[in-house]
Amino acid sequence: MVAPPDNDVLWARALHFSHHDGSPALSGVSLGVQEGEVLAVIGPRGSGKTALLRCLSGLSQARGGEVWFNSVPVHTMGPVARERLRRDRFAWVDPTPSLVPELNVWENTALPLMLRGTSRRRAKTAALEWLERLDVGEAARKRPHQLVQTERQRVCIARALAPSPMVLFADEPTAPLHRSDRTQVLRTLTTAARSHGITVVLASHDADTAALADRTVALLDGRRVNTVHLPPVPEAEGRAACSLSV
Repeated sequence: MVAPPDNDVLWARALHFSHHDGSPALSGVSLGVQEGEVLAVIGPRGSGKTALLRCLSGLSQARGGEVWFNSVPVHTMGPVARERLRRDRFAWVDPTPSLVPELNVWENTALPLMLRGTSRRRAKTAALEWLERLDVGEAARKRPHQLVQTERQRVCIARALAPSPMVLFADEPTAPLHRSDRTQVLRTLTTAARSHGITVVLASHDADTAALADRTVALLDGRRVNTVHLPPVPEAEGRAACSLSV
């Protein structure tokens, strides 16, 4: 094994990953992500974006290849060590918001901090600050079922940012948001990440999302490509066909 460059917080070499049915999701993908960088992984649906984020974060183990985090080989870690890494160093935002129904909004946001041992008071203060940044501060005492979907997703993003993770993995984080909300929320996410030195790996099939990143990596059929043509998106999502070069 050859260790990755010192300035890469994440580094992957020749990743291969297959779905449960045996169909390939990644076929030899290699990349590096520098500390504090906002990297957009773009491509149409089914191109391997989610599989790549899952392998980089340790949620899934690649069938072949290497993943390194700060020069530590993630691909050789066992399940318990990978779970600890995700809890202590990483954060994740799914395309579908998921919150604990028994907890109110600020408690949901503070939960990762309290699981790390932060006092309830400090965790609440941090949670409220991030909720304000994401324009859902007024909902701090509401339960998840009292929120509309766009509000729930904003809370999920605040929850991911509150512990100041070293790396935030965001898989289509604005998918449930209305068009008018997407740019604002993404700009808040990327600006906050940069101000706190948080590395972001962002998966999207939306060119507007990719435009807010420092750099893009394009995937097609599980491989890196130089150019990807994003297909037309239904008018309900407010996006049109476009192409990007990397």
